[in-house]
Amino acid sequence: MNIHKKRSNAITYLFLSLMGFVMIYPLIWLFFSSFKSNKEIFTSLKMLPEVWNFSGYVQGWKGTGQFSFGYFLLNTFKMVLPTVVVTMASSTLVAYGFARFNFKGKGLLFALMLSTMMLPNAVLIIPRYLLFRDFGWLDSYKPFIIPQLFAFTAFFNYMMIQFIRGIPRELDESAKMDGLGSFRILVLIILPLCKSALFSVFIFQFMWTWNDFFNPLIYINSIANYPVSLALRMSIDAQAAIEWNKILAMSFVSIIPVVALFFSAQKYFVEGIATTGLKG
Repeated sequence: MNIHKKRSNAITYLFLSLMGFVMIYPLIWLFFSSFKSNKEIFTSLKMLPEVWNFSGYVQGWKGTGQFSFGYFLLNTFKMVLPTVVVTMASSTLVAYGFARFNFKGKGLLFALMLSTMMLPNAVLIIPRYLLFRDFGWLDSYKPFIIPQLFAFTAFFNYMMIQFIRGIPRELDESAKMDGLGSFRILVLIILPLCKSALFSVFIFQFMWTWNDFFNPLIYINSIANYPVSLALRMSIDAQAAIEWNKILAMSFVSIIPVVALFFSAQKYFVEGIATTGLKG
């Protein structure tokens, strides 16, 4: 029995290792190819470069025109970090209201919120654009930040609702007996227990906003406000002879924050997803 179990575990680990390698292979190829010359990228099948060429990183960091790639990275942080922080705050408040309070129309509002998750993004593009244009928000980061003040992403609201519902109400009742109000219960009792779920919201929203290409393409017009996703696209459009090692180098640089964030907070991310799925 033990031999059969060990053999089964070995096969499982081997399969998972192979799948993991398949998933991480593009990143490995991207890293090593960023040190190759343009010619070697398309002619050599070797993983490692014949000659380590750092010109892609040097020239790529200089950027195109008057802006360096570091400038576009800073723009991306200016867009992503406020969006993430606002999303965490608004989703927590909405989730606390749905999970802990009873009010008229609660079931209908919850159903409407869930229904917005079913809408395809293509249906919302034109109405959003017209609305943001009338508000004068185009060519800024407001279309990404301000909607999140109103708990714009139903997925995060639902995830936080499910997590807070799993927190025993006895904790709230004990806090009320000690004289705490609803807001202080949220801050002092609920939030510390929601750490893993909040980390999940943080990671998801950070990754989605950082990697977003389509929405910045629609809402941002001036190069001075470009995030890295548009800056990489611009570096392709701006050159007749495309320097792929330069583009690959800056692509690798652009994914470092996301990869570093995921691996540094992986424990909380997995815990948040698991507990959100179990509680409710």
